[in-house]
Amino acid sequence: MSFFENNENSNHSLWVERYRPKELKDYIGNEQLKETFQYFIDKGDFGHLLLHGRAGGGKTTAAKILVKNIDCDYIYINASDERNVDTVRNKIKGFASTLGFNDRKVVILDEADGLGFLAQPMLRNIMETFSEHCRFILTCNYIDKIIEPIQSRCQIFQIVPPNKKEIAIHLSKILKNEDIEFNPKDLVPIIDSSYPDIRKAINTCQMYSTKGKLVINDTKLVENDYKLKVLDILKSDDSQRNKYLNCRQAIIDSRATNFSELFTLLYEKVEEYAEGSTAAVILTLAEYQQQHDIVIDKEIQMAACLIKILDIINKK
Repeated sequence: MSFFENNENSNHSLWVERYRPKELKDYIGNEQLKETFQYFIDKGDFGHLLLHGRAGGGKTTAAKILVKNIDCDYIYINASDERNVDTVRNKIKGFASTLGFNDRKVVILDEADGLGFLAQPMLRNIMETFSEHCRFILTCNYIDKIIEPIQSRCQIFQIVPPNKKEIAIHLSKILKNEDIEFNPKDLVPIIDSSYPDIRKAINTCQMYSTKGKLVINDTKLVENDYKLKVLDILKSDDSQRNKYLNCRQAIIDSRATNFSELFTLLYEKVEEYAEGSTAAVILTLAEYQQQHDIVIDKEIQMAACLIKILDIINKK
């Protein structure tokens, strides 16, 4: 319980910051990554790193744990906010090229896939020029948006989200530490609507914790999360046509550009909407999920998947 008792952000009003891990032992999941990072910490040095994975999965937290446990000067830059050439030329190069209080300097470039393709070649050059004393930790959701010359200069780690059980245990610890009364069953819809985004799950728990009790509004959760809305529609008694139209509208309204989380939820909850046809639906999900990363228009592909699923369900 040292994480909860001695956290330096213990007075922060936001739970997601109050309970952001500061040591590897408190980091959830990714055991192999933790072993490698512990080696870096013991050695006091590491090469350029590129951490990629889904939003809210712990990329930034892992990067901050590493730099805070090594003697170094570091700077944090969110590339989605500062994505232009001037940021690379002035802010990053200025930091990397100057003397610091420590022998080692580190640049954490968060959401590096937000950098423009004009800025990335300049960043690659800076990484190479100042590599003797300055290290770079890049995080991104979409690794294919990082140019190959940068990738080749980094050790690449995929940050895999913790499983739902691990997240449930973590949320339970937070709620108990906050003296919030809760029913463990209420964590299920919160995790389903957030997964694999740990940050979103923690924020949702805080939002629904009032007067010392966790009170879930299932209707609001469904309205705020298109994945749960699609699931709810598939489970309804509406006509096949209306189900498709409502699912498609939920997807359009969400403005989602990646449907990996929807595939996962539809697989996990398949018994709830496709009883008697689960095998055929799972094969359909596998087929379309395999194509998901290579198709140009993912929304059209997801719509086609739902049409096929609805057709299977309607024939059962």
